[in-house]
Amino acid sequence: MATTNDLKNGMVLNIDGQLWSVVEFQHVKPGKGPAFVRTKLRNVESGKNVDKTFNAGTKVETATVDRRTMQYLYNDGTSFVFMDVQSYDQLEVPPETVGDAQNFLLENQEVIVATNEGRVLFIELPASVELVITFTEPGLAGDSATGRTKPATLETGHEIQVPLFINQGEKVKVDTRDSSYLGRVKS
Repeated sequence: MATTNDLKNGMVLNIDGQLWSVVEFQHVKPGKGPAFVRTKLRNVESGKNVDKTFNAGTKVETATVDRRTMQYLYNDGTSFVFMDVQSYDQLEVPPETVGDAQNFLLENQEVIVATNEGRVLFIELPASVELVITFTEPGLAGDSATGRTKPATLETGHEIQVPLFINQGEKVKVDTRDSSYLGRVKS
Protein backbone atom coordinates (compact mmCIF):
# COMPACT_ATOMS: atom_id res chain seq x y z
CA MET A 1 0.00 0.00 0.00
CA ALA A 2 1.10 3.52 -0.78
CA THR A 3 -0.52 6.92 -0.60
CA THR A 4 -1.27 9.24 -3.49
CA ASN A 5 1.65 11.38 -2.29
CA ASP A 6 4.02 8.52 -3.28
CA LEU A 7 2.84 8.29 -6.93
CA LYS A 8 5.49 8.23 -9.65
CA ASN A 9 5.30 7.90 -13.44
CA GLY A 10 5.40 4.23 -14.45
CA MET A 11 4.10 2.98 -11.07
CA VAL A 12 1.44 0.26 -11.45
CA LEU A 13 -1.68 0.45 -9.28
CA ASN A 14 -4.27 -2.24 -8.57
CA ILE A 15 -7.65 -0.49 -8.74
CA ASP A 16 -10.78 -2.68 -8.50
CA GLY A 17 -8.82 -5.77 -9.57
CA GLN A 18 -7.40 -4.13 -12.71
CA LEU A 19 -3.82 -2.98 -13.22
CA TRP A 20 -3.30 0.68 -14.16
CA SER A 21 0.02 2.34 -14.97
CA VAL A 22 0.53 6.00 -13.92
CA VAL A 23 1.22 8.04 -17.07
CA GLU A 24 1.04 11.50 -15.46
CA PHE A 25 0.20 12.89 -12.05
CA GLN A 26 -0.19 16.38 -10.64
CA HIS A 27 -0.58 17.48 -7.02
CA VAL A 28 -3.11 20.31 -6.79
CA LYS A 29 -3.60 22.60 -3.77
CA PRO A 30 -6.53 24.88 -4.53
CA GLY A 31 -7.11 28.10 -2.59
CA LYS A 32 -10.29 26.64 -1.13
CA GLY A 33 -10.85 23.02 -0.15
CA PRO A 34 -8.53 20.08 0.38
CA ALA A 35 -5.57 19.16 -1.79
CA PHE A 36 -5.98 16.42 -4.41
CA VAL A 37 -3.96 14.48 -6.97
CA ARG A 38 -5.02 14.48 -10.62
CA THR A 39 -3.74 11.44 -12.54
CA LYS A 40 -3.78 10.01 -16.04
CA LEU A 41 -3.81 6.21 -15.90
CA ARG A 42 -3.37 3.58 -18.65
CA ASN A 43 -4.91 0.13 -18.31
CA VAL A 44 -1.98 -2.28 -18.60
CA GLU A 45 -3.97 -4.96 -20.44
CA SER A 46 -6.28 -2.99 -22.74
CA GLY A 47 -4.20 0.18 -23.21
CA LYS A 48 -7.23 2.37 -22.42
CA ASN A 49 -6.43 5.78 -20.86
CA VAL A 50 -8.53 7.38 -18.11
CA ASP A 51 -8.26 10.46 -15.91
CA LYS A 52 -8.78 9.85 -12.21
CA THR A 53 -8.68 12.23 -9.24
CA PHE A 54 -7.69 11.13 -5.73
CA ASN A 55 -7.86 13.06 -2.47
CA ALA A 56 -4.35 13.84 -1.19
CA GLY A 57 -3.06 11.16 1.16
CA THR A 58 -5.55 8.50 0.02
CA LYS A 59 -4.18 4.96 0.24
CA VAL A 60 -3.83 3.14 -3.10
CA GLU A 61 -2.86 -0.47 -3.68
CA THR A 62 0.30 -0.89 -5.72
CA ALA A 63 0.97 -3.94 -7.86
CA THR A 64 4.33 -5.67 -7.80
CA VAL A 65 5.74 -5.49 -11.31
CA ASP A 66 8.91 -7.43 -12.03
CA ARG A 67 10.88 -5.84 -14.88
CA ARG A 68 13.55 -8.11 -16.32
CA THR A 69 15.99 -7.71 -19.18
CA MET A 70 15.27 -10.45 -21.68
CA GLN A 71 16.56 -11.34 -25.12
CA TYR A 72 14.12 -11.84 -27.99
CA LEU A 73 14.87 -15.22 -29.56
CA TYR A 74 12.25 -15.93 -32.23
CA ASN A 75 8.57 -16.01 -33.23
CA ASP A 76 7.30 -19.58 -33.54
CA GLY A 77 4.11 -18.52 -35.35
CA THR A 78 1.86 -18.57 -32.28
CA SER A 79 3.97 -16.69 -29.73
CA PHE A 80 7.15 -14.67 -29.26
CA VAL A 81 9.90 -16.42 -27.29
CA PHE A 82 12.10 -14.43 -24.91
CA MET A 83 15.01 -15.63 -22.75
CA ASP A 84 15.98 -14.22 -19.34
CA VAL A 85 19.60 -13.07 -19.74
CA GLN A 86 20.50 -14.10 -16.17
CA SER A 87 18.68 -17.40 -15.57
CA TYR A 88 18.35 -18.49 -19.26
CA ASP A 89 14.66 -19.35 -18.64
CA GLN A 90 12.53 -19.05 -21.76
CA LEU A 91 9.16 -17.29 -21.77
CA GLU A 92 6.49 -17.46 -24.46
CA VAL A 93 4.50 -14.25 -24.94
CA PRO A 94 1.32 -14.05 -27.07
CA PRO A 95 1.25 -11.52 -29.96
CA GLU A 96 -1.58 -9.54 -28.28
CA THR A 97 0.70 -8.79 -25.32
CA VAL A 98 3.69 -7.87 -27.51
CA GLY A 99 1.47 -5.46 -29.48
CA ASP A 100 3.18 -2.81 -31.63
CA ALA A 101 6.59 -3.75 -30.19
CA GLN A 102 6.70 -6.59 -32.76
CA ASN A 103 7.24 -3.94 -35.48
CA PHE A 104 10.73 -3.27 -34.07
CA LEU A 105 11.85 -6.65 -32.67
CA LEU A 106 14.95 -8.27 -34.13
CA GLU A 107 16.33 -11.62 -33.05
CA ASN A 108 18.83 -11.38 -30.14
CA GLN A 109 17.63 -7.86 -29.25
CA GLU A 110 17.38 -7.09 -25.52
CA VAL A 111 14.10 -5.67 -24.18
CA ILE A 112 12.44 -5.24 -20.79
CA VAL A 113 9.63 -7.72 -20.05
CA ALA A 114 7.28 -6.68 -17.23
CA THR A 115 5.44 -9.42 -15.32
CA ASN A 116 2.97 -9.51 -12.43
CA GLU A 117 2.40 -12.77 -10.56
CA GLY A 118 3.86 -14.78 -13.45
CA ARG A 119 1.72 -13.08 -16.10
CA VAL A 120 3.40 -10.95 -18.78
CA LEU A 121 1.98 -7.42 -18.77
CA PHE A 122 3.92 -5.62 -21.50
CA ILE A 123 7.17 -5.39 -23.46
CA GLU A 124 9.28 -2.23 -23.06
CA LEU A 125 11.51 -1.33 -26.00
CA PRO A 126 14.30 1.24 -26.02
CA ALA A 127 13.12 4.70 -27.15
CA SER A 128 14.77 4.18 -30.54
CA VAL A 129 16.14 1.29 -32.58
CA GLU A 130 18.44 1.03 -35.60
CA LEU A 131 17.02 -0.95 -38.52
CA VAL A 132 17.94 -1.51 -42.18
CA ILE A 133 15.64 -0.39 -45.01
CA THR A 134 14.85 -3.50 -47.09
CA PHE A 135 12.71 -1.76 -49.73
CA THR A 136 12.01 1.78 -50.84
CA GLU A 137 11.84 3.60 -54.14
CA PRO A 138 15.25 4.97 -55.19
CA GLY A 139 16.03 8.59 -54.36
CA LEU A 140 16.76 11.16 -57.06
CA ALA A 141 19.31 13.97 -57.16
CA GLY A 142 17.93 17.09 -55.49
CA ASP A 143 15.45 15.21 -53.29
CA SER A 144 17.09 16.44 -50.08
CA ALA A 145 15.84 20.00 -50.58
CA THR A 146 12.17 19.19 -49.91
CA GLY A 147 10.50 18.01 -46.72
CA ARG A 148 8.50 15.31 -48.48
CA THR A 149 8.56 11.65 -47.47
CA LYS A 150 8.07 8.24 -49.05
CA PRO A 151 7.19 4.80 -47.64
CA ALA A 152 10.03 2.43 -46.71
CA THR A 153 9.90 -1.16 -45.45
CA LEU A 154 12.16 -2.05 -42.51
CA GLU A 155 13.91 -5.41 -42.00
CA THR A 156 11.13 -6.33 -39.54
CA GLY A 157 8.50 -5.88 -42.28
CA HIS A 158 7.10 -2.68 -40.72
CA GLU A 159 6.55 0.31 -43.02
CA ILE A 160 7.52 3.87 -42.02
CA GLN A 161 7.82 7.23 -43.76
CA VAL A 162 11.36 8.41 -44.61
CA PRO A 163 12.79 11.43 -46.46
CA LEU A 164 13.13 11.09 -50.24
CA PHE A 165 16.95 10.84 -50.12
CA ILE A 166 16.99 7.57 -48.10
CA ASN A 167 17.87 4.51 -50.20
CA GLN A 168 17.39 0.76 -49.89
CA GLY A 169 20.04 -0.93 -47.72
CA GLU A 170 20.66 2.11 -45.49
CA LYS A 171 20.46 1.82 -41.70
CA VAL A 172 18.11 4.31 -40.04
CA LYS A 173 17.17 5.22 -36.46
CA VAL A 174 13.43 4.84 -35.73
CA ASP A 175 11.41 6.07 -32.74
CA THR A 176 9.63 3.01 -31.25
CA ARG A 177 6.83 5.10 -29.71
CA ASP A 178 5.40 6.58 -32.93
CA SER A 179 7.29 4.85 -35.81
CA SER A 180 8.90 8.12 -36.89
CA TYR A 181 12.19 8.40 -38.75
CA LEU A 182 14.93 9.97 -36.58
CA GLY A 183 17.93 9.92 -38.90
CA ARG A 184 20.56 7.94 -40.74
CA VAL A 185 23.01 5.73 -38.87
CA LYS A 186 26.64 6.07 -39.91
CA SER A 187 28.28 2.66 -40.14
